[in-house]
Amino acid sequence: MIYPFRDKKPSIDPSVFIGDNVIITGDVTIGPDSSIFYNTVIRGDVSPTIIGRKVNVQDLCCLHQSPAYPLILEDDVTIGHQVTLHSCTVKKGALVGMASIILDGAEIGEGAFIGAGSLVSQGKKIPPNTLAFGRPAKVIRELTEEDKKDMDRIVNEYYEKGQYYKSLQK
Repeated sequence: MIYPFRDKKPSIDPSVFIGDNVIITGDVTIGPDSSIFYNTVIRGDVSPTIIGRKVNVQDLCCLHQSPAYPLILEDDVTIGHQVTLHSCTVKKGALVGMASIILDGAEIGEGAFIGAGSLVSQGKKIPPNTLAFGRPAKVIRELTEEDKKDMDRIVNEYYEKGQYYKSLQK
């Protein structure tokens, strides 16, 4: 379901796949070729949520904000199943693993990988092209070329899945 919140209405590119039972409300922008999978909630009723091109937000995610910070997902980002994002920035090509939580003012660097089940605390900056995980998340190592190829594969597979599922909705 797509709802306005007061005078703010979601702006969603027509190419975006939106799965069943997704709720999107308020000041939310979703760019081309992105996919929002089943049972996800994206609320823009406090601050803006901006989702770039070819982003995949997988099943059961919750995206929200605080008054002082928007939520920004740059292009080619992967957000794994059951992730909670709150007023953070996830830079281009980064991946946030399943069941992770990213809090207000945190920044996930370009091409970074947050391991499953991690907690990135308020204001924490994860450097580009690194692997970080844990509660709280700590940088473990630089990403390998194999890691980067796998992250690219995931973005492309979710793009293809999203487009396939979108074709079934017509």
